[in-house]
Amino acid sequence: MHKSSSGAVYNLKIHLVIVTKYRYKVINPPMLKRLKEIFAATCTKWECTLLEFNGEVDHVHALIDLNPKIAPSKFVNNLKTVSSRLIRKEFSEYLSRFYKKPVLWSIGYAVNSCGGASLEKIKDYIKNQNAPVSDPKIPLRPN
Repeated sequence: MHKSSSGAVYNLKIHLVIVTKYRYKVINPPMLKRLKEIFAATCTKWECTLLEFNGEVDHVHALIDLNPKIAPSKFVNNLKTVSSRLIRKEFSEYLSRFYKKPVLWSIGYAVNSCGGASLEKIKDYIKNQNAPVSDPKIPLRPN
C-alpha cells in the first residue's frame, strides 16, 4: 500500500535488527513488551509506523513503515538512544547485573529494505522469533 505526503508517493518498509551489547542474553518478557511500546511510540513521533516487533534474549526485530523524509541512520540512532535510556531506567536493578556502564545496545545495527521477500514472510519471520520466556530464577521486573 502506498502512502503520500506533499509531493511524494511512497512505500518504504525496513526490517531493523538491533543486538544487545556483547550479545548478552538480557531481554526478558516484560522488557520485550516494553521495548515494543517504546518502538511504537518513537515511530509515531517520527511519522513512521511499527508494523511488527519481536525478539529473542539478545536482539530485537522491527518491521517499520518509514517516512521517506526521515534519514534511516538518524531515526535508528534515536530509536536506540530512546529505548536504551528508558529500558535502563525502568529495569536498572536487573540490567546492573550485566552491564557496569549505561548501555543496552551494541554500536551497530542491521537495516534492510523489504523487497525480495514478501511482507508476510518477513512478518512471519519476526513473529516466530524465539522470544524469551519467564525464568523463575530471574525476576520479571525490578522493584
